[in-house]
Amino acid sequence: MSILDILKIVAAVGTIAAGAISIISPKSAESFVGLSATGPRGTSEIRSVLGALFVGLGIAVLVFRTPDAYRTLGIGYGAIALVRVLSIVLDRASTSSNWISFVSEVAFAVVLFL
Repeated sequence: MSILDILKIVAAVGTIAAGAISIISPKSAESFVGLSATGPRGTSEIRSVLGALFVGLGIAVLVFRTPDAYRTLGIGYGAIALVRVLSIVLDRASTSSNWISFVSEVAFAVVLFL
């Protein structure tokens, strides 16, 4: 197994871990991403969209382990990074955590595309 294969698995496991935190502890996800759930509906969104979607995508990559599966997750991270950098500029949201997330998303996208 090459280092690139290992990095792809790390990206998938990291995706699952981020999603699992959002499912298990939505309050932790709130503080990390700067969102606030003002009621049960908001908590449900954090668990489902920030949690289950990421868990499902990460598991799919580990189950299928095909170039298309890796690239699909890479497209997701690329889209997130693109919209994040647009938001940093348009919304004046230049914070260190936003830039760290951006760099991480670009790194995952590149690794998953190689």
